[in-house]
Amino acid sequence: MEIRMAESAGDIRRVAPLFDAYRRFYGANSDPEGALAFLLERWRLRESVLFAAFDAEAPAGFIHLYPLFLSVEMRRFWLLNDLYVSPDARRGGVGRALMRRAEQHARETNAAGLTLSTAIDNVTAQGLYESESYVRDIKFFVYNRSV
Repeated sequence: MEIRMAESAGDIRRVAPLFDAYRRFYGANSDPEGALAFLLERWRLRESVLFAAFDAEAPAGFIHLYPLFLSVEMRRFWLLNDLYVSPDARRGGVGRALMRRAEQHARETNAAGLTLSTAIDNVTAQGLYESESYVRDIKFFVYNRSV
């Protein structure tokens, strides 16, 4: 398995079907063209960083990071927004390897760290995150507002 940053439109095209599967996992309707367009726009505008795990050149999973900034520390902080491993590649260490690559990227960019959120009922993901030393926040409530 090789993990590499998506650095071309071709890389994005190869990962887009997994991104669409990720969206379906969270209850969204399938939209392969929209998934590709969304990822391509993030890549072209340099608004995110996408790492993909490839097994014999077939994408097995991806991790998608968005930059944030900590005002108090005056440093970058990465939002680990999306992590997905194809069903046939699960339990093979792909998710863990992607998370470790994201952590390496945070160090390489002199970031303060990473943050993520997951569904309350996604116990499998929570186990992975906690085994990688992510700590559930007990100091802050998170609020959202749709506009």
